[in-house]
Amino acid sequence: MDRTTFQKALSLSDSITERWYAPVSAAMNEFSINTPARRAAFLAQIRHESGGLTQLTESFNYRPDALAIFSRVPASMRATLGRHPNETTVPVERQRQIANLAYANRYGNGDVNSGDGWRYRGRGLKQITFHDNYAACGRALGVDLLANPDLLATDDVLAARSAAWFWSAHGCNAAADKGDFAQVTRIINGPAMDQQAKRETYWAAAKTAFAIA
Repeated sequence: MDRTTFQKALSLSDSITERWYAPVSAAMNEFSINTPARRAAFLAQIRHESGGLTQLTESFNYRPDALAIFSRVPASMRATLGRHPNETTVPVERQRQIANLAYANRYGNGDVNSGDGWRYRGRGLKQITFHDNYAACGRALGVDLLANPDLLATDDVLAARSAAWFWSAHGCNAAADKGDFAQVTRIINGPAMDQQAKRETYWAAAKTAFAIA
């Protein structure tokens, strides 16, 4: 995969291509994302998860009605916690509350008061989320992500490697080999299949870049 193909597959500006080509390419090679089908599917998914390789930390800047995607955020609290009509962004403290409610007592996270929901919110190009995923990712990459979760948002090499590690460790290469892009989304995002139509648009663009029929 050369720089031009990478840029075309992700529809990137020159500056973002310059930033990400080397770390993403190295991470893909490290974790055997090494065929056109695997590369196209991987790049499409990280494009979606990271807002075009520009967002390395999960945002909880939601309208009240949109908070319905988090079943653990009580309906009675959504109007208070969500973005108010006079706000462009939910203040950090309320975003913290949303994360702690949404992700409490799941995959190794403690309860709402532990702060783990916010501490282990999504980071990196894949948006690694939850205590147990940070622990497993850190072991695989040789860094202490439980103590330093922000490394996935501040170190581009780790941001890319964490995405490629998750992809490999959870069987996404096999799904990509079969052309089962929906299964890749289920692995990454769960049964909700968040914005699958947009992901498939990105996949189509990446397949074109890699000359996949």
